Amino acid sequence: MLEKVVIANRGEIALRILRACKELGIRTVAVYSKPDRDLMHVRLADEAVCIGPASSADSYLNIPALISAAEVTDADAIHPGYGFLAENADFAESVERSGFTFIGPKADTIRLMGNKVAAIEAMKKAGVPTVPGSNGPIGDDDEASLAMAEQIGYPVIIKAAAGGGGRGMRVVDEAKQLLNAITLTRSEAKNAFGDATVYMEKFLQQPRHVEVQVLADGAGHAIHLGDRDCSLQRRHQKVVEEAPAPGIPQHLKEEVAERCVNACKEINYRGAGTFEFLYENEGFYFIEMNTRVQVEHPVTEMVTGVDIVKEQLRIAGGEGLQIQQSDVQFQGHAIEVRVNAEDPVRFTPCPGKVTYFHAPGGNGVRVDSHIYSGYTVPPYYDSLIGKLITWGENRETAFSRMKNALDEIVVEGIKTNIALHRDKIFKDEAFIKGGVDIHHLEKKLGTH
Repeated sequence: MLEKVVIANRGEIALRILRACKELGIRTVAVYSKPDRDLMHVRLADEAVCIGPASSADSYLNIPALISAAEVTDADAIHPGYGFLAENADFAESVERSGFTFIGPKADTIRLMGNKVAAIEAMKKAGVPTVPGSNGPIGDDDEASLAMAEQIGYPVIIKAAAGGGGRGMRVVDEAKQLLNAITLTRSEAKNAFGDATVYMEKFLQQPRHVEVQVLADGAGHAIHLGDRDCSLQRRHQKVVEEAPAPGIPQHLKEEVAERCVNACKEINYRGAGTFEFLYENEGFYFIEMNTRVQVEHPVTEMVTGVDIVKEQLRIAGGEGLQIQQSDVQFQGHAIEVRVNAEDPVRFTPCPGKVTYFHAPGGNGVRVDSHIYSGYTVPPYYDSLIGKLITWGENRETAFSRMKNALDEIVVEGIKTNIALHRDKIFKDEAFIKGGVDIHHLEKKLGTH
């Protein structure tokens, strides 16, 4: 088992990792930028190291500073959390080369899954269903590109191979737009990601976003922890997540989950990972794999009882995966809302001092948050300040508990999106019924 872990992140996920480490008796090192000195996990960690100024580039994205922190504290591993360097293959490689354990997949795996074209090719080989498309990079032959789009059927979407987070993609409705769209997307991809490679896929018009959580030890043992529905999104960013995904035939979910497990074995995957799919007309279509712990991992933990972060630590520590698929028992329903420090109407970030914070409670209620009364939310990072998660023996109960939690939670001193959840999302009949597509929230907000 690992003895001391550097938590190379901040906010709620850093506190989540710290708690898992403490449960396993692993000592912790918090790294922090200057404005983050008052973060809760910095206060609670066994050791804390300042790694730079406010700018992410000079602190949380500063690979030499993070490795130096591990060296000066005699740590033996680094946990990247999510965001920042979590899916940076160069970082994973640097960590391992420096003699530390990277708590996540091997660098080669991150690199493979980080390139959308390579990932799709690997998934097709492993039998995971993919979206009809170019099955590789788009070449320079304009006639071939036009013929390909005609064969796939409009609308199509042009995507950057190295893209993510909704960036580097363009929808094309008709042939006369295609070549210009390819040129523009290539240019954007080169500027944003340093890689001009683009590919083409069928554009699904009303899909849901459904994902499968996996755990694997890189030694031939892999399991899945079921699925999640993350269709409620704004600008390609998830707002609400739930497990399991409602209204999808169980045999379809089991089939795609088994294929994900087989894919993990094929690519010798190590650690926690998520296969993301678009789901439409009873078909699953792979879009990407996240090679890290997800923001929404708590809903899976609530319905399985499996602590995903502790499993990451155990696998990285060489214990392997002790859980068999038959050990995983699914119970009830869980839902998570993301609480952001932002204006609930304009969606602009609203940093500042939290003058008062009261967390909700009750049966089946979980709060993952780093904020406290007197904490100042800095303006330099993501606006996520916490997550509310509720569980119930069925979806109706989980929803009822979430409504109660949204009524109980109090955050004063800054604006948050709590009102959006309470007054709009959880009063929306289509969402309450279940099975909305990825465009539903933006249409409801009039931003589509």
